[in-house]
Amino acid sequence: MAQINGQAGVNLSQELANYLDANQGSLTSEQLTTIINQYLTGGDKLGASGGQITNGIYKRFGEFDQVNGKVEVVTTGLWTGNTGSLSTFVTSSSQSAASLNYYTNVYNEAAGDVQYAVAYGHKFGSGSVSLDNDDSSTLASKATYAQYKQLLLDQGDDKFKFYSGSTEDGHESDDIYIINVSRARYKEKMDAGNWSVILSGSNQTFNFIDNSGKKFSDSVGKAGRIFNVGSGSLNLGTESEATISSLIDSNGRGYGKFYPDQGIIVLNPTAIHQTIGTSVDSGSNSGASVYEGITREGQNQFLLHEAIRGGGDFQARRTENVSTSHYFVRATNREYNFSNNPTFVTGSDGSFAESTFEKDPKTFITTVGLLNDANETIAVAKTSQPIPKSFDKEVLIKVKLDF
Repeated sequence: MAQINGQAGVNLSQELANYLDANQGSLTSEQLTTIINQYLTGGDKLGASGGQITNGIYKRFGEFDQVNGKVEVVTTGLWTGNTGSLSTFVTSSSQSAASLNYYTNVYNEAAGDVQYAVAYGHKFGSGSVSLDNDDSSTLASKATYAQYKQLLLDQGDDKFKFYSGSTEDGHESDDIYIINVSRARYKEKMDAGNWSVILSGSNQTFNFIDNSGKKFSDSVGKAGRIFNVGSGSLNLGTESEATISSLIDSNGRGYGKFYPDQGIIVLNPTAIHQTIGTSVDSGSNSGASVYEGITREGQNQFLLHEAIRGGGDFQARRTENVSTSHYFVRATNREYNFSNNPTFVTGSDGSFAESTFEKDPKTFITTVGLLNDANETIAVAKTSQPIPKSFDKEVLIKVKLDF
C-alpha cells in the first residue's frame, strides 16, 4: 500500500481543503482521484477507468467504457425453436368450423405452435357456399379477398395483379391463395431471399421462392417491399445467387407476390395449379377440396395446404434490427487480484490458503455483474471459461446487451 507523508502529505491535505472551500464542500470521486494521483508515482496511482476510482469489488464505467445505440441486423430461423426448415404440417380439429371458412391454422406438430395460416379469397365470393344453397352463408372468400386487398394493395387498386411475362402487373386475378405467417414467428419481417416452399401436385413438385436476389430491384407499395414469386432455387450451400426458373406459368400468368414486411405470401391459384396440377388429396368433388377424406366445401385453402404438405419442405428465415449496448469491463493489473471467497484465506489471522499468494495472489474471473447506482444487479454475464487474473495480467471483457 502506498503512503503519503511528510511535506507531500501536508501539501495534499492543504490542496484538498482548498478544493473543498472553493467548491462549497463538494468533491466527486473523479476529482479526488485526480488530486491524489498527483502525489503518487506511476505504479501506486489509484486504479481508475475514464477518470473514475475503483471502489472495492465495484467499478464504475467511465466515459469510454460504453458504446450505446448500436443497431445490428440479426437473422434467425422462422419456425418454432428458431429452425429454418418446416417439414411437418398439422391442422387442428379444435379450430372452429366457422373460422375454417376463412382460414386454416397450420402447426408444426400436434398441440404445437401455430406457424402460419392459409386462406383462399375470391373477389366475387366464388369458392364459398353460395346464398342459393345456404341463406346464412357469409361468402367468406369474398370477405377474405377484400381484407387482403385493403391490407396490401395501394389505394385505387381493385384487384391483385401479378407478373405477366412482359408487364410487372399485367395479369389480374379474381382469386388468391394466402400464406400468412404467424406474427410471433416473423417478428419484425421475413428475410427476403431466404425462404422457399415446395408445392406438390398431380404433375410434379416445384420449388417457389421470391426474386429479391442481387440481380433484382425492390418494388415498394402500401404494404412495404414487394417481390414476385417464381419457381427456382435458393442455391443454399453454394456461392451462387438464387436462380429464378420462371415467374409465370405456361400461359403467361404470374405465380404470386411476396410481402416480407407483412409476413405474407400471395399466390395466384390459377397459375399454381396450371403448373403443379391438382393437389394430391383434392379429389374431384365439383371443385370442393378434400382433406383426409373430408369434403371441404367452401374451404379451398385446403388445396394449398395439401400442396404444401405434399412438398414437405417450407424453409424461411426472419430478420430483426436489434439495438445493442456494449460495455468494456477492464481489470487492470492492480485490480481484482484478491477474492472475498472464504476459501481464499485460512485461520483466524486471515492468512492466504495458498502460501504462494503472499507475494503473487491469483484469482479467476468467471462472472461479470452490471449494477445500477443503487448496487442492484441488472445483468449478469458468464465467461466461457475462467479467466486467470494476477498482478502481471490485465483483462478486458466486452459485454453486449441486446434490447
